This record gives sequence, structure tokens and C-alpha cells, in this order.
Amino acid sequence: MSTSRFKVKALSWSPYIEPVEVATATEEQLAAMQVTPSNTKVSSYVRTLAHDPESYVARTKLFNAIMYAKGGLDRAERELGALVASAVNRCVYCASVHARRYVELSAREDVVEEIYVRGLEGPFDARTQAIVDFCKALSETPSHATREQVQALRDHGMSKAEIVDLIHSAAIFGWANRLMHTLGHSVPVEAK
Repeated sequence: MSTSRFKVKALSWSPYIEPVEVATATEEQLAAMQVTPSNTKVSSYVRTLAHDPESYVARTKLFNAIMYAKGGLDRAERELGALVASAVNRCVYCASVHARRYVELSAREDVVEEIYVRGLEGPFDARTQAIVDFCKALSETPSHATREQVQALRDHGMSKAEIVDLIHSAAIFGWANRLMHTLGHSVPVEAK
């Protein structure tokens, strides 16, 4: 059991445009959000994306296939890829979500604390360092990711399929972070 007291604060997200109201949503929007009459607690982000239900459904299917697929790279390392991309893109909302998920799945508070306190330069254990370095390069300038970085992932036990999963995780957050920045901004969760 970890003795670290480091915690990543939960944030909320505030849209720049009025989200779809569940009570007045079209059938297509409700279906996209997968809302039932008894389930009216749908995030403002989902309700904002629901303005274009067809795109939202396509985005959700892709996101779920990348982040929750069975087999391949484990969920924790997919979350680490998302965290690194979000840190590079300065999307504090996504970084906080994926930092908490990474800790939940891996129990590696030390990695998240290092990222939040010292940044992406480490030091990390060798496998984590290889993941961070590769995802950082992909997120800063994709063409700057190197064969040596891919080989480092291979040297630390990753299969080609797992590396592709990591690429997908970092890449979708290159897009998702920019979408969140365009549509709204993060805000602290008010204490109750």
C-alpha cells in the first residue's frame, strides 16, 4: 500500500456554448448520449458534443475502441499515454482525469506525482520513461518520434500491437485535448 499523500484534484469543465438540454433533446441526440428517462445526469461535455449527434457517436466508438479494447496494451498504460499527451497539450482537465485513472489502475502515484511536480523529464523507471518519452515526442511533433524510442518500448517488453495501442492513446488525446480547449475550459470543482 502506498504511503504517498499526493492527490490530483478533480476538475469540472465549462462549455463556451450552451449544451443540449436533456429535457429538450431530439431522439437522435438522446440516442447519441445514451440517455434514458431516468438518467438525466449527463456531463456538460457530452451534452455539448451532442449538438452534432452523428459526429459524437463516431467519436465515442473510436474513443472506446482505443481506450477500452480487450487485449493489447493494458488500460493503465493507455491512460499514461493519454496523461502524457494531455500534459504536453496543457489540457489540465484531461490530464487530471487520466492521472487519476492511471493511479486507480496501476497504483503508481509516484509516476503521477513526478509528472505533476517535475514534469515529463523524469526520472522514471525504464519502461515508464520509454512510454513517457515516446508519447511526449508524438504529442509535441509526431514526426520527431524516433525508431530508437520505438526500440526502447520493444526492449521493455512491448509488442508491436501494444505500441500501436499506445500510439492510438496519445493520438486521440492530441485531438481530444484540442476539442476540449475549443469548446470550453476546465474549472475547479467547488468544495461541498
